[in-house]
Amino acid sequence: MTHPVSSGRAACRGRRCAALVAAGVLLPLPVLTGCGGGDDSEEAGPASRDIAVTARDQVRRGGTLRWAVDAAPATLNAFQASADAATRRVTDAVLPRLFTLDERGRAQRNADYLDAADVTEREPRQKVLYKINPKARWSDGRPVGAEDFVAQWKALRGKDNAYWTARNAGYDRIEKVARGGNAHEVEVTFTKPYADWTSLFTPLYPKSVTGSADAFNDGAREQLKAVAGPFAVAGGDKAAGTVTLVRNPKWWGAPAKLDKVVLTALPREKRAAALAAGAVDLAEVDPADAQKIAAARKPAASGSASAGSPAGSPAGSPDAGSTGAGSPDGASPEAEHVEGAEHEAGGSPGPRGDDAPPRRAPTTERDALRRYTVRKALEPAYTQLALNGSTSPLNDERVRRAVARAVDRQKLADTVLKPLGLPNQPLGSHLLMAGQPGYEDNSGALGGPDTKAAQAMLAEAGWRAPGGAPVQSRQPGPQQEPEKKADAGKGAAGDGKAGAVRRGAAPAAPLSSAGVRSADIQRSALLRQSATLYKDAAANRRAAADADTASPAYADYRRYEQLASYALRSAEAIEVAPVPGSQGAGAEQAAGDGTADGKPEQPADPAAWVDAGNADPAARGPAPALKKDGKPLVLRFVLPDGAGSERLRDVAGRISAMLARIGVQTAVQKVPGKSYFEDHIASGDYDLALYTWPGSAYPATDGRPIYAKPQPAADGSLTVEQNYTRVGTDHIDQLFDQAAAELDADASRELVERADARIWAAAGSVPLYQRPEIVAARNDVVNAGAFGFATPRFADIGYKR
Repeated sequence: MTHPVSSGRAACRGRRCAALVAAGVLLPLPVLTGCGGGDDSEEAGPASRDIAVTARDQVRRGGTLRWAVDAAPATLNAFQASADAATRRVTDAVLPRLFTLDERGRAQRNADYLDAADVTEREPRQKVLYKINPKARWSDGRPVGAEDFVAQWKALRGKDNAYWTARNAGYDRIEKVARGGNAHEVEVTFTKPYADWTSLFTPLYPKSVTGSADAFNDGAREQLKAVAGPFAVAGGDKAAGTVTLVRNPKWWGAPAKLDKVVLTALPREKRAAALAAGAVDLAEVDPADAQKIAAARKPAASGSASAGSPAGSPAGSPDAGSTGAGSPDGASPEAEHVEGAEHEAGGSPGPRGDDAPPRRAPTTERDALRRYTVRKALEPAYTQLALNGSTSPLNDERVRRAVARAVDRQKLADTVLKPLGLPNQPLGSHLLMAGQPGYEDNSGALGGPDTKAAQAMLAEAGWRAPGGAPVQSRQPGPQQEPEKKADAGKGAAGDGKAGAVRRGAAPAAPLSSAGVRSADIQRSALLRQSATLYKDAAANRRAAADADTASPAYADYRRYEQLASYALRSAEAIEVAPVPGSQGAGAEQAAGDGTADGKPEQPADPAAWVDAGNADPAARGPAPALKKDGKPLVLRFVLPDGAGSERLRDVAGRISAMLARIGVQTAVQKVPGKSYFEDHIASGDYDLALYTWPGSAYPATDGRPIYAKPQPAADGSLTVEQNYTRVGTDHIDQLFDQAAAELDADASRELVERADARIWAAAGSVPLYQRPEIVAARNDVVNAGAFGFATPRFADIGYKR
């Protein structure tokens, strides 16, 4: 494991679980232009990092950098389960990183600490010899040496339960750690080959931290007395939520340019105000905040207070005319209604609906925001659609594959990435990010979006439309033509007039007395909750359309109105349970899409019923609800509630619309964001979910626990490690084991590629897109910003001369 930061739950171990944006921030690191796979060229791509690279002689000495983080570090021990992203920031600055990562995620020997590091023997045992830079010393004066390596190995190898470690990957393969030929050499002998050996001993802690369980567990929570980096920890202020780093006078390398770095806990929703107030110098921001900065930097148009044309956007800034992530073809209802994206950006719907540029921010705020530049890169992290393979009906691989192939990943990537001006190809791998050596698009093992194929797989699995009719998507025909402008203000969802959501008869008896299972009762309630959300969304999009039936907002309104109607009919199909042995008319009406004889309601013009084929699924209406043994196909889509998750819910709404086109219903369940991961994802309490995994420079090691086949435990429970979809195979496990033991880099990558293809075929998770990293930096801040995969070089960060 290279960068061990986790989310605070012991079960969420390794692979930097803290970056598992438990559905919160959703952004991308998409496929770079021309990156077909396996290309080891030196080109990192146009969006690999954006940090205002500046030579050290052009960086002035002195100054303090106020750097916003999501929360003050829970611990300074990066190998504990409570470590987080702020922990990583601190350890990057104050502890040895024997290998750093470049912008393509390749491990690079750090000459500040190592003169050399090589595999010296492969048989009969793999041996690695580290030659330590003789100048490397801890701040207490002791040289960095073998005793530090030995203590860290013993603490992390997993044989002493007194150490509260997050995981022991790699360290458990070591047989012996010993001094080499002199005091500056360390020899490590492995019990079995380990391809990812460069991930070990980074960060390296002094033996005073790792030498005893007490020191390891508690001694490094708030302070590191001995450090060996360009900065040292001066202390923290819990009340203020800050940790202060100061220049390390004992540092032997190029001295830090800054006097201090103050990491400041600042919630995302407060960052725009903090930037306007000049309270921070560097902060990751949401797209709406980036819009504000881009708009502020545009020269005012002559005789107009508008933000100006996109052509005036500064380099590295989002187009001010875009409405932010989630709205390239019309902003989502959540983005407007929940997040208030247009209001945050200082804009309002104009004659062109959601595509109108935002208004200028107030002069004082605009002047303040001009002091910042937006830096954008593709973050090594990706958002996925997770399908819980332990629950029916998703325990049927045919259903999982059908759901996966109904999702148009390109459409979703466009939604999130296009407005930011970042490469917008969907991610084609579970294990490597675009631009990494060995990256290949293996999604062909599953297949691209294809509604016909998806419908065929569902039919094969026994899920059919009422009456055995073929599953077809509904598209408005002459009898369903959208209202004209003259009456576009009438018939809002739920008003009982034209365009209102139709409701069937209420259940004649309690659901339990009709033989409906408690699980179905829950699904019915969730479907009604979904209908309410869709109705609210429809009303908001209709208002945004401002009677313009040609606008994207109006198309959204029609789509959400259809989804609301669809969800209500599905709920009623469950609720109006027929007496055993009979066919209740109400049930037939609900299940049969509103007709008394239970047959699908057909418009006068047969052309209104069209085959969805491979056309854009989101452009068509819902297909008839599928049923099996009288039970509708309803998937519970669990999503986090609250601020910071608006774009995630927008993407979920689009996925629900895509699934509706093949007759798959979704019941949206919003849960508190703080408990989303632990109470729902990790525990398996969901059918569908969206969350983000960080990328890794060491996929053979870090990928295995995420995709390992769940194993039964002695107590009868299921051990899933980090495989929260609970979908895996023995073959996938074997490929990971072979890749981790293969010392030939090309052969190891080929095994990783094969494992990824099998993961795609199993259809437990569907990578959608990589997240963008959007950072607001003071105009004169250099060598910092959106780092992408690259490890920050703290000694070079500062202010331009």
